[in-house]
Amino acid sequence: MTDKRSAPVLIPLDETGPSPAAAPPVEDAPKGEAMTAAAALATRRPSRLARWFWGSLAALLTFALSLAAWDFVTGLVARNPVLGAVALGLLGLFVLICLIIVIREWAALARLARLDDLQHAAAEADTAEKARAVADRMVALYRGRADMEWPVSRFADRRGDVFDAEALLSLAETELLAPLDAAAIREVEAAARQVAMVTALVPLALADVVAALTANLRMIRRIAVIYGGRGGTIGSWRLTRAVFSHLVATGAVAVGDDMLGSVAGGGLLSKLSRRFGEGLINGALTARVGVAAIEVCRPLPFRARRRPAVSALVSRAVTGLFDKSPG
Repeated sequence: MTDKRSAPVLIPLDETGPSPAAAPPVEDAPKGEAMTAAAALATRRPSRLARWFWGSLAALLTFALSLAAWDFVTGLVARNPVLGAVALGLLGLFVLICLIIVIREWAALARLARLDDLQHAAAEADTAEKARAVADRMVALYRGRADMEWPVSRFADRRGDVFDAEALLSLAETELLAPLDAAAIREVEAAARQVAMVTALVPLALADVVAALTANLRMIRRIAVIYGGRGGTIGSWRLTRAVFSHLVATGAVAVGDDMLGSVAGGGLLSKLSRRFGEGLINGALTARVGVAAIEVCRPLPFRARRRPAVSALVSRAVTGLFDKSPG
């Protein structure tokens, strides 16, 4: 008699169920979510009603605080003239500091506007006279900076031998902007390295988004300072919005096959963890933002000098951060 316990157990399959082959593929490739979210935050523009609401609220609070401060000072003067004088002096000092901050912000916006005007003037410089005017404005912009003494002096010595508009602008770009381009590229590489490292090593929610947005704001601000913008808080934020808006409009803040190929070297991402892949992609997107910031802040467009390549920037930035050998 055969032992029924040793017989195989047959389980009937439901032939009407879905086939595993028909299941959609798992989307586990890195997408640069931190930089995409940072771009969305930087380019988000509130509605007109929201701007009116916050503007009116700020005006109301400013008026209420000013009135309360004035009542406090006048009441204190009536009770004790000495303490009232001290309070009046502190209030005057506070108003003076606020005025200085406003003046500095206005000056920062004026410097950024000067760079923008210089870019437009260079684009329209089709004659030698216009090119000389652009060159004079660039010399005036960088004269007096300790790090630009030698480039300005060298350009002044060589510009007398150039009479063609295109050649003069190329000479200005080569002599005056070469050291500034190198400094700006170092800032881009440092920001890309920081974003890549934080994304790969910090698993906290939203930490990579905050790190990406902070690093990009600081990078854009420093690039503006390098080229002579010296943007303040408002100016830096407006410049950041302009850079991100340009990238979003052109579709550059997105991960495509060109991004994966340039960063991953073909199949590197398949050998790395998803977190490291996200770090590489966010670093590459940061490099794209940096290149766009250079183009926005640079007084002259790239003519004699080549535009920085994102793949080369990322390759130098992440060298040593991740092990590129297959393991």
